[in-house]
Amino acid sequence: MRTLAFLFSLALSGAALAQSPVTVEDDLGILNPQDTGVAMLKRKIEMGVIDSVTCSLGINATKNDDHVLARKLTRRCAEAGYTKAMTWMSQLENNGMGGDYNPDAAAEWDRLAAEAGDSVGRFNYGLDLIRGHGVAQDEALGRRYIDQAAEDGLAIAERLRNAGYDLDEVTPDSDNWKYAPLY
Repeated sequence: MRTLAFLFSLALSGAALAQSPVTVEDDLGILNPQDTGVAMLKRKIEMGVIDSVTCSLGINATKNDDHVLARKLTRRCAEAGYTKAMTWMSQLENNGMGGDYNPDAAAEWDRLAAEAGDSVGRFNYGLDLIRGHGVAQDEALGRRYIDQAAEDGLAIAERLRNAGYDLDEVTPDSDNWKYAPLY
């Protein structure tokens, strides 16, 4: 009987320990703040916390279909100089996620990432230039960006270069209408 009482009291104490502590916010700060999830992301955005860990979490907000939150966080990270956030902003702009479809802004984010030395940014901006999507078409310059990305070791850029810059090699899809030159 004592063993049963002991196990019962152990289970109750374990349940008490498993409960999340209450979050309290006052003039002195936040006691027991949420350190994961969307609530944490929102709090960090409000506080202006921009670091690599916070920025890497932006994609999770997008996966949860909160594209407005993802865009807000990703924009701040991109503006802070994180090149992966720049390429993610391009994705958001190019697909109208959390805002209007904006190929010009997408190409600009790709250009910024490329100029910052990001191989994915170089590849994407090269595609933008070859297509004339969001930027004036310039196939020669686009190929140079693709070549730089290939020299960086980006496999898909090497594949495109080896295919003679045939875009169907790397982006075969039914969205060819979308990538018709705009300029």
